[in-house]
Amino acid sequence: MKTRFTIAGATIVALLISMFALIQPAQAATGFHVEDGRLYDANNNEFVMRGVSHPHAWYPGETDSFAGIKSHGANTVRVVLSSGHQWTRNDAADVADVVSLCKANRLICVLEVHDTTGYGESDAAATLDQAVDYWIDIRDALVGQEDYVLVNIGNEPYGNDEATYSSWASDTSDAINRLRDAGFDHTIVADAPNWGQDWSFTMRDNAAGVFASDPDRNTVFSIHMYGVFDTASEVNGYLNAFVDAGLPIMVGEFGHDHSDGDPDEDTIMSTARSLGVGYIGWSWSGNSGGVEYLDMVDDFNADSLTSWGERIFNGPDGIGETAEEASVYDGAPGPDPTDPPDPTDPPAQGGCTAEYSIVGQWQDGFQGKVTVTAGDSAISGWEVTWTFPGGQSISSAWNASVAGSGSAATAANVGYNGTLGAGASTEFGFIGSGSAATPSEVTCTAD
Repeated sequence: MKTRFTIAGATIVALLISMFALIQPAQAATGFHVEDGRLYDANNNEFVMRGVSHPHAWYPGETDSFAGIKSHGANTVRVVLSSGHQWTRNDAADVADVVSLCKANRLICVLEVHDTTGYGESDAAATLDQAVDYWIDIRDALVGQEDYVLVNIGNEPYGNDEATYSSWASDTSDAINRLRDAGFDHTIVADAPNWGQDWSFTMRDNAAGVFASDPDRNTVFSIHMYGVFDTASEVNGYLNAFVDAGLPIMVGEFGHDHSDGDPDEDTIMSTARSLGVGYIGWSWSGNSGGVEYLDMVDDFNADSLTSWGERIFNGPDGIGETAEEASVYDGAPGPDPTDPPDPTDPPAQGGCTAEYSIVGQWQDGFQGKVTVTAGDSAISGWEVTWTFPGGQSISSAWNASVAGSGSAATAANVGYNGTLGAGASTEFGFIGSGSAATPSEVTCTAD
């Protein structure tokens, strides 16, 4: 159901700010954590999600999708899971595999239970309490993954029935505290009611209290933007209410069209960029029931973008233009820019250099990373070439346009990372087939 609304003014914002001011500092976090309304990774670097949802619960065989999503520049994937109440249950072993796929493709994993969708209106929907039962049951697959995984308690946990969505705040607080008591130290993501769109402002008006109820102060709120958010004022008003109050907010789902109206995707993306708010588009592929137009690629083919896929990945304020990979995949915080140069480092040269490294390997496959660095003058484009020593080949790549012929590989910049200032660097990555290997020579040429 679509209900029109306007954003309340300074009164609501002032109330939220005053409530937030009472919140005590968070406990020390072991992975992702919230500080002053922003999300930080385990290296204490701010992280802004730029990703898409993948319907793993309904298409568990489409595991190549993780590499495909990464190949278009995403830094996050929101993975649909089922607790078994509405669809086939994803057990702990399957969830552990999903986490491994996220890590192999250098993606941050937002895992969500989809069975709660529309509780109160959908007879088959699970409660938040039942979703927590599921998380506790698969806990062993998630403990120790706090650097890479966020736990989205339940998707769109209430419909539009006021008798049920009015308990969103107390139920969400109870769910968060049950997870904390069970030993979950992850950042928790809480979806809005009203099929995720919060037209009743139940989440907006109660978010500060729910945040304060989390003993770790490590909860992020998620709004889904479809037909309710079809004007710039509605998008801007809602997101700014949270940012002004110092409360963490993300756009957990949105599309370019929907059965309940025409969301303003351009404003959603531009406002998220200007405010430093994360967004996750719906969805990679496999949509049905009349919303097939929300597929970003045709039939899970990463090389066949739809118009929606072109928009979200390659359009203004899109994923390709704005995503930054989580620093946890670098293995350590970046160097202090005030440190003096290491005298053993080779002198900077004109053109560019490329450093090749292996960052992960498994049977018959591996993940590589290449860091491209401009020399003593700026460059406007680059190309890296190498030859694999043992017949290896590249199956997918991200942040570069990669081609291969036999064992020879060529990687060129994409539109957003070709221009580098003197001494500046960028990275691209790839998934390789065969045993992990480092070429004897890697060559970089620059424009």
